[in-house]
Amino acid sequence: MHILAINGSHRGDRGWTRFLIDCLARGATEAGATCEVVTLAKLKINRCLSCYQCQQDAHHLHCVYEDKDDAAGVMAKMAAADLLIYGTPIYMMSLSSLLKTFLDRLYSTMHIADMQLSESGLVHHHINPAISSKPFAALIVSSNIEDASWHNAAHYFRLYGRFMNAPLRGLLIRNATPLLDAARDPDKAKRLPKVAQVYSAYEQAGRELAREQAISPFTLRRANQEIVPVPLFGLLKHLRPVKQLVIENTAKYTA
Repeated sequence: MHILAINGSHRGDRGWTRFLIDCLARGATEAGATCEVVTLAKLKINRCLSCYQCQQDAHHLHCVYEDKDDAAGVMAKMAAADLLIYGTPIYMMSLSSLLKTFLDRLYSTMHIADMQLSESGLVHHHINPAISSKPFAALIVSSNIEDASWHNAAHYFRLYGRFMNAPLRGLLIRNATPLLDAARDPDKAKRLPKVAQVYSAYEQAGRELAREQAISPFTLRRANQEIVPVPLFGLLKHLRPVKQLVIENTAKYTA
């Protein structure tokens, strides 16, 4: 089992996206998988020009940037992997532009005149299954506590799976990232005990991806649980007074 994680964070290897990818990789490696991380911020990935050269006979399914940037190399790694992890922080309520720019480049691997139905019954066109149809897990990282902040990204990955015939094997959503620093400070960790549970759940998710190619519902619930130390916060956080209380007390947990 070889797992390739694509890190779409603008902060590269310094952000929470990479940190949580490493937690997954630790568990997967313990379970016998090999893991590789591609950090898009370190690479040159040009945006798709919508020039249609890849759809013309002279350059069919070959991007004009094929030998001029790193996108083709990442796609080759995708083809060699058994399972993919797409990791992105939330920027402006959506995927990072780094990850979206890279995914846009998959267009050059698809013959758009060859219209088909996806396995889920959606009208689409030819795709390269060796690249686009790999089973995958998605990791969405947000500093906000609002579910609305990550809904667009979660919906995107679900649709991606349906259009690309790619099985979505786990949707990891980690909000309130400023509180994750608690595990690095013993005093803060006592006030935020669920952080350690989340880290443990991420490692278990990696083990499950390596062994079963899927994250169990139980592990997903633990990985995605609220870490704000308020009872029933997942329900109460939708109330305006509770939101205001969280805003007023954030400094106590992060300072």
